[in-house]
Amino acid sequence: METVRIFDTTLRDGEQSPGATLTLPEKVEIARQLEALGVDIIEAGFPIASNGDFESVRAVAAEVTKSTVCGLSRCTPKDVERAGEAIKDAKSGRVHVFCATSKIHRDFKLKKAKEDIIRISVESIRQARGYTDDVEFSPEDASRTEMEFLEEIVQAAIEAGATTINLPDTVGYATPKGYGEIFSHLIKKLPIIREKNIILSSHCHNDLGMAVANSLAAVEGGARQIECTINGIGERAGNAALEEIVMMLKTRNDFYKINTRIDATKIFPTSRMVSTLTGLVVQRNKAIVGQNAFAHESGIHQDGVLKYRETYEIMDPAHVGIPANSLVLGKHSGRHAFKDRVAQLGFTLSEEQLESAFHKFKALADKKKEVFDEDIEAIVDEQLEVETALWELVGLQVTAGSNTIPTATVSLKDSNGEIQQDASIGDGPVDAIYSAIARLTGVKGSLQDYRIRAVTKGKEAQGEVQIELNHSGKIVRGRGLSTDILEASALAYLSAINRLRTAASREKLVTQHASV
Repeated sequence: METVRIFDTTLRDGEQSPGATLTLPEKVEIARQLEALGVDIIEAGFPIASNGDFESVRAVAAEVTKSTVCGLSRCTPKDVERAGEAIKDAKSGRVHVFCATSKIHRDFKLKKAKEDIIRISVESIRQARGYTDDVEFSPEDASRTEMEFLEEIVQAAIEAGATTINLPDTVGYATPKGYGEIFSHLIKKLPIIREKNIILSSHCHNDLGMAVANSLAAVEGGARQIECTINGIGERAGNAALEEIVMMLKTRNDFYKINTRIDATKIFPTSRMVSTLTGLVVQRNKAIVGQNAFAHESGIHQDGVLKYRETYEIMDPAHVGIPANSLVLGKHSGRHAFKDRVAQLGFTLSEEQLESAFHKFKALADKKKEVFDEDIEAIVDEQLEVETALWELVGLQVTAGSNTIPTATVSLKDSNGEIQQDASIGDGPVDAIYSAIARLTGVKGSLQDYRIRAVTKGKEAQGEVQIELNHSGKIVRGRGLSTDILEASALAYLSAINRLRTAASREKLVTQHASV
């Protein structure tokens, strides 16, 4: 039975979701999990975008051994060089170059003629072949490109050395029938595709909610690689969701007769990890991994499932890694149980990180009777940020109430171990806290979003605060958890500032390194 390759772009296209910026340790952690999941190709970033992105791709390339690591590049010499350098240490590396081909992109974005687009695409593919034999080419906005021109540029790209041709539905405009026919038409029209065993790939966006349907139509048309993301995150309305595609091919294997290398039992832990680290909460009714995906409230449905599960469940929750009985830890749980649960959730921590996480777990267990998976994921998320934290909250005192001016006194420890303290008033307790932190750190920003939710159930549940902070046009995410919601608010704001400061420091260090 044939196999379709799964090309995951969570770390590149997925990270472009507003507020989903990931730190380098978080990217590496997700890459490890994608490798364990069985992803064939991991698109780790866009190296030319920033020094931070370059370092992230290089770090993933050095870490991953079972999956191909890919860097994205525009069709310009500097882009290709940067992508090639980023993946040079990978056991299996790929450079993915793209150039817009549709008339609307040619006329209004590139302002280039067809022959110029073919020329720069061919030159870039040849340059990329100097770094790796595995080169992917994407005629951007392929679904809106004239078929005659698409034939011409795909032929030229293959002759130049491209081994994978991706035909993206860049703006989610395609219909399943029309998109699938693009693939079958090119296979029929261009003998070179079969002669050179070229892999055709789909990359679908979800602007009209058709990304998964279009991707599957591409497979029917002859595509043997699907580009997708965990939880369907990505630009605008997102990308095709990996979990939906994989489980469709698995559940309806009688129809598609095509397999993947994905270990489906790792889908749910991977979904949770990506949601935790990006801060993008999975909607309750999301297929496969949503909270309601296997829940039944209707009496008729409940009765049917109790009599015979397959009456209303076409998939077994265990097949996607949803635990039948979630292990609940408490204050009497030991290191081994905690370490085992962290591993089951898909995280890989150093001994130092694990020890620190275990102490935080014990402290939390003293505050609440039961510690759930979501609590542990939150603790681990904090550990992945510890090595980059420049400021640490060591004290918080807030005065607020009716007929009282909200006042916050904040104590922070800087990277030198020195403790600084300041107090501020505000329109409310959170505003007072944020004003004090801004004065202490010297980083001011505009709060774009502020959200509160309970991580787990019960009155002892941890409260999670997620914020988006705009600093000089750069939007970063901050996340804080605590059984005290004001402390969680402070931690979220501090997390965002640490991300800003750490990114700035890394950019400066990499720039200095590159100039030496």
